[in-house]
Amino acid sequence: MNYRALVIGAGISGMQAALDIANGGYEVYLVEKEPAIGGHMAQLSETFPTLDCSQCIMTPRMVEVGQHPNIHLLTLSEVTAVEGEVGRFRVRIRKRPRYVIEDRCTACGDCAAVCPVVVPNEFDRGLAARHAIYIPSPQAVPAVYYLDPETCLGLFPLSCGKCAEACEAEAIDYDMQPETVEVEVGAIVIATGYELYQDEAVMAYAYMSHPDVLDGLEFERLLSASGPTGGRVIRPSDRTVPKEVVFIQCAGSRNPEHGVSYCSKICCMYTAKHAILYKHRVPDGQVYVFYIDIRAGGKGYEEFVTRAMEEDRTVYIRGRVSKVFSRDGKVIVWGVDTLTGSKVEIEADMVVVATAIVPSESSRRVAEMVGVTVDEFGFYSSSDAEMTPVESGVPGVFLAGAGLGPQDIPETVSQASGAASKVLLLFEAARREEEGDGAF
Repeated sequence: MNYRALVIGAGISGMQAALDIANGGYEVYLVEKEPAIGGHMAQLSETFPTLDCSQCIMTPRMVEVGQHPNIHLLTLSEVTAVEGEVGRFRVRIRKRPRYVIEDRCTACGDCAAVCPVVVPNEFDRGLAARHAIYIPSPQAVPAVYYLDPETCLGLFPLSCGKCAEACEAEAIDYDMQPETVEVEVGAIVIATGYELYQDEAVMAYAYMSHPDVLDGLEFERLLSASGPTGGRVIRPSDRTVPKEVVFIQCAGSRNPEHGVSYCSKICCMYTAKHAILYKHRVPDGQVYVFYIDIRAGGKGYEEFVTRAMEEDRTVYIRGRVSKVFSRDGKVIVWGVDTLTGSKVEIEADMVVVATAIVPSESSRRVAEMVGVTVDEFGFYSSSDAEMTPVESGVPGVFLAGAGLGPQDIPETVSQASGAASKVLLLFEAARREEEGDGAF
């Protein structure tokens, strides 16, 4: 038995699993494809139903991951091959160059200040800009700049070089090359997370090409104090405060003709959260929510939705939206109230669409590589959904997080700790057997 573990994905699920295994006394390789860890939870403003600050929860945990002596953090990295079996997995990891020497970078920002390239910032969902050399967010771990070769004016051959000239620490290295790291581990935890559904069929009626029609994560960035507007809710088109906001639920979810047939589970709750937080920032504003039905299955969840309705006067309209279009500076929403049978037209200043939760792009590739099965939508399938929900069916490979299906943060963290406990149990049983004490 090789007493080291591999965790694929460094969102909240992957971080929790890595920390639990590392705190159990074993080494962990934590692999993340992005320049920094944290996943989508790092983009949130507050969490439901307590409205706790997401960054206040995440930042200490990210720092702990970055500084833990038992965690080997590999950012800008992807697993490219897995061979072997439980106890002796041979893993090949491809690490993309950062073009910044991590041990030298002081995160001073002098390099970004002189960079002439300005492009949309992916972390802020395109609502703010970044330079070609950047840190995704102020709370990023590792707190090291990354030179994006896709947006840089050119590295091969070098076309600019201003960032290296401005860097007093001499941390910029244009000659960095991709690396291949090969490690042996005894167990693997897959926590590759989720993305938001993007499809022309949905965009045709709801997620139209209009700056004031946002998805849930874009609205989260507007709400966040560390976001592009400092927590102020303003329209991207003209920077004014929206006084009427429409939320559209089940955009792509529960719709097999124009999306996916399953429920995305968290949309009802985060829409209620958005409504409450919007009213905190715009007390004289009005919120409308189009919904099919409310699914609030969790401790305090039903009360949270009731709070949005009663305390914050959110108007819930049971029915689907048929069309969203622009007219005279407003975003017009056409729908129907199925309880009364009447047509509804709302002249909104902003529309927020709760698009479906889908597996991350890398899910199928990772599943094929490791031998894990997926369902028809691409979510990982556990060996037994009821009795062994975090076991993949491949010995030594465990599953956690939204890669298994849409779920909220408490469920994700619970699954991550469950997967970590399976790894620890596997290691302890093997250690006892090696020491002659019999099976654990």
